[in-house]
Amino acid sequence: MRMIDMDTWPRRKHFEVYNAYDYPHFNLCAPMDITIFYPAVKDAEFSLTVAITYILSTAANEIPEFRYRARGKQVIEYEMVHPSITVLTEGDLFSFCTIEFEQDFRHFAIRAQERIDQVKRNPTLEDEPGQDDLLFMTSIPWVAFTTMMHPIHMHPADSVPRIAWGKIYGDGASLKMPLSVQGHHGLMDGLHAGRYYEKVQEMLNHPERILNAQMDHGV
Repeated sequence: MRMIDMDTWPRRKHFEVYNAYDYPHFNLCAPMDITIFYPAVKDAEFSLTVAITYILSTAANEIPEFRYRARGKQVIEYEMVHPSITVLTEGDLFSFCTIEFEQDFRHFAIRAQERIDQVKRNPTLEDEPGQDDLLFMTSIPWVAFTTMMHPIHMHPADSVPRIAWGKIYGDGASLKMPLSVQGHHGLMDGLHAGRYYEKVQEMLNHPERILNAQMDHGV
């Protein structure tokens, strides 16, 4: 973690403006093409949820603005941020599930499945107090939504990005999946969200870069 030098940071004025807002978040939603990705994950017998979580986390970690967090009037940058997903549990309820991110997909997939199984047995709606090196993620596989709004803490508003994906649907010969990205406007702009979508789509177009390498290791 490093402290941003607010005196020389180019975004200082933008941060000061939006950090004073009661609701400083903005949200974008766009369909992602998973025509290649979906069957590749199924054929490799990986969990679709785990594979999507990995790709969305990888893209976020490659963009500094997704690793910025507001601390009052100060901004910090984490070296790495970790997905905190929602997991469906008994009684049509859900649990939070924080997964330690790592770049090795094989290790990430194993750790992620262990954590998912654990929280299904012991559901929780609590994160570690004060922990904000997270990416709040959720899936809504029942709805091919076109817009999304997430709850956030207010006064002060937290600065953890929110990411959601929805129902997979056919679009002609293609398979599409809605992807929502919500971020603190003092820390990122539409430009950075656009770069995020580009990185995610690039990985969805080339699942072999993570899947085939892991199959060589006998996963």
